[in-house]
Amino acid sequence: MTKRLVQSPFAGRPLVRPLYQSVVYATETPDALDAIYEGEAGYTYSREGHPNATAVAGMIDALEGTEGGVMTSSGMAAVSLAMLAYLKAGDHALGSEQLYGRSLRLMEQELPKLGISTSLFDPTDIETAKAAIRPETKVILVEVVANPTLRIADMEGLAALAKQHNITLIVDNTFTTPLAYRPLDHGADVVLHSVTKLMGGHSDAMLGWVATSSVEENTRIDGLGMTFGTTAAPFDCWLAERGLLSFQLRYERASANAAALADALAGMKGVKRVLYPTRPDHPDHNRASALLNGRGGNMVSFELEGGRAAANAFSSAAGMVLAPTLGDITTTVSHPSSSSHRAVSVEDQEKIGITEGFFRVSVGVEDINSILEGFEEAVEKSIEAS
Repeated sequence: MTKRLVQSPFAGRPLVRPLYQSVVYATETPDALDAIYEGEAGYTYSREGHPNATAVAGMIDALEGTEGGVMTSSGMAAVSLAMLAYLKAGDHALGSEQLYGRSLRLMEQELPKLGISTSLFDPTDIETAKAAIRPETKVILVEVVANPTLRIADMEGLAALAKQHNITLIVDNTFTTPLAYRPLDHGADVVLHSVTKLMGGHSDAMLGWVATSSVEENTRIDGLGMTFGTTAAPFDCWLAERGLLSFQLRYERASANAAALADALAGMKGVKRVLYPTRPDHPDHNRASALLNGRGGNMVSFELEGGRAAANAFSSAAGMVLAPTLGDITTTVSHPSSSSHRAVSVEDQEKIGITEGFFRVSVGVEDINSILEGFEEAVEKSIEAS
């Protein structure tokens, strides 16, 4: 007998939210379509929203303390959408000199093509931001914990400065996550995430999210995203919803592993320096303690004694996974000078502490002993190659 689709909720409802892969959604009448466009619940065309995006956005909204956040197709789509929502030709934007490499390219190469001038400042020194402000400055873009140097921005100073000059403060909270810091609670105007990273957690969904504390303003940004076509795909949203269900558990375990790895690396011969926010030797330790509620996060950065030869030997050691991403459930390492910051001049890389021996580690949830054994072996290989 042919099975018939049964709509009754008593026939067995799915435990996992269905994937709504449809591009279009039918309506019964023009009046019903008008009602959806005028704000009633419903969907029309997936570029303008779909149930999977609504679901995952709501989960992130709750974490960041807002409503109506906007899903985007990637973290960089969220950065770009946030910037373009508050900038136009003739404006000036300030950006941290320690932003993610592609965010730096946006600041230095792409925005100027649109008639938007840009300047960079040291996020750990508020005086450099003050000195760079112009009458036409409209936006400040910053990461709470810098990628990949793990320096901690002076968020209190930047929030006060932005408020004083009526500047929109946009915060990329990807590294920090709302479990350690919620920018909207501390004076930021806009917060964004690369959901691809720790929130998604499995390296199989590429997404971003951006929001303000105002539902009306989020609606405006959402409309801009529809026009620019930054909409997130249903399947990626479906995968990310699954990832977010274990986000806090993964964060806690990975953070504990990261703290242990940082301490172990600091005691290894062949390691020049280690950066981890809760370690007393971190250059911004006091600020990290005040901002991050004692949470160091899952990211560790360190520098080997040797140069490229040592880096090659380290990353080719058994068990090392060299990948230009972060936040996966397993541990991965990234070599910024050959990946995220390869387009940044050597001089500018060295200015912020990136050398050929510099690595960023996204620590996963594996057994800590297996992680430590792998790094001990890899560092030994780097010493042999130096």
